[in-house]
Amino acid sequence: LIYDKTTKKNDFIIKFFLFYLKLVLLRIKSKNMEIKGKVVQLLAPQSGEGKNGTWKKQDFVIETDAQYPKKVCISAWGDKFDENLLVEGRDINVSFDVESREYNTKWYTDLKAWKIEAAEGGTSTPQVAQKSSGSSLPPPPMSIPTGTFTADDNGDLPF
Repeated sequence: LIYDKTTKKNDFIIKFFLFYLKLVLLRIKSKNMEIKGKVVQLLAPQSGEGKNGTWKKQDFVIETDAQYPKKVCISAWGDKFDENLLVEGRDINVSFDVESREYNTKWYTDLKAWKIEAAEGGTSTPQVAQKSSGSSLPPPPMSIPTGTFTADDNGDLPF
C-alpha cells in the first residue's frame, strides 16, 4: 500500500464525513417528538385494503397537563401499539413523527405515533371523575325579589 498525499487527503475526507454523519445522527436522535397527556377521546378505528394488504388506523386525542392544556389528535397505524394503553382517562407518553403532504394545493399534517407507553407516575387504570363540593359545581341560583315595583318609587330599585 502506497501512502502518499492523496491517500492522506482521502483519509481526512472520510474521517470528516463520518464525524459529520455522527453529528447529524445525534441531532436527529435528540429531536424526537414526544408528548405526554391523558387520553380524552378514542375515535372510531379505520381499516381497509391497500396494495400491500390490509391496514388499520386508530386516531386518539390526548390532552396535555400544562398551564394552558392542549388537545392533540394522533394516529396509530397498524399493530404498533398496545390497545390496552389506549383507554380514555389513562396517562400516556407518545413518541411520534410529523408528516405533511399536499393534496389539491392544500397541505395536510399528520402526527403518526411510533411508540406509545404508559406514563410514569400516571394512573395505571383509568379514573372516573368524581364530583366534589369544590368549585366544579355550578353556583346556586340568584334570589329574585318578590315585592311589587311601582313607578312612584322615584327610580329606586326594589333590592
